[in-house]
Amino acid sequence: MSLGRILVVEDDQQIADVVEHLLKSNDYEVRTAADGQAALRQFKSYRPDLVFLDLNLPRLSGWEVLRQIRQERSDIPVIMLTSQTEEADRVLGLERGADDYITKPFNNRELVARVGAVLRRCRNHSGASRMRDEGPVHMEFDSGIFTYFGRRVDLTRQEFELMQALVESPARTYARDELIGRMYNEEHPVTDRSVDACVKRIRKKLQAIRADVDPISTSYGRGYKLNEALGGLS
Repeated sequence: MSLGRILVVEDDQQIADVVEHLLKSNDYEVRTAADGQAALRQFKSYRPDLVFLDLNLPRLSGWEVLRQIRQERSDIPVIMLTSQTEEADRVLGLERGADDYITKPFNNRELVARVGAVLRRCRNHSGASRMRDEGPVHMEFDSGIFTYFGRRVDLTRQEFELMQALVESPARTYARDELIGRMYNEEHPVTDRSVDACVKRIRKKLQAIRADVDPISTSYGRGYKLNEALGGLS
């Protein structure tokens, strides 16, 4: 029985073959793509449960592939493949919606373990059939649906996780390190700047719908919380 469908996007054939063999040996179904355009075609036809994505791709960059995947599906986990010298790219990739990363050269056992951990985390998140309304905010935690004043808004996984924390406890102010724990794997070297950038992106998306309301309140020196004014709006 297959543990899941994995799409491996890597233009280095040797690396792609190693990853494919490792995953198939651990009961995953695997398809591969060697460039960005092929990756998007495979993503739409294969409907994978997880994507391994190299950022340096021919024909269409990994950044553009990630952007288009997130436009189409915000709930499919993406693990970046990066070199050890690309720390800035790893942080940027996490901020743009990737769920994890593996550095090249990688440890085979770690790679398989990361795949299992990311799939379990995402499936546990989607398996709980819950929803929540807080003023004009409507969230369906199982499907990743987010609406604001009745309009659907596409959020990355990190943006959704941040808003879920604020909506679940609207009276609570979350410190940045608490939000980092919700949004990212704790092994990643993510800074407060990543949370601030995520809040900025959410504000931009939501204020495009209602410019006179700031959905997130900043408590300087403490962190962020849901704007209490939202409770009286719809």
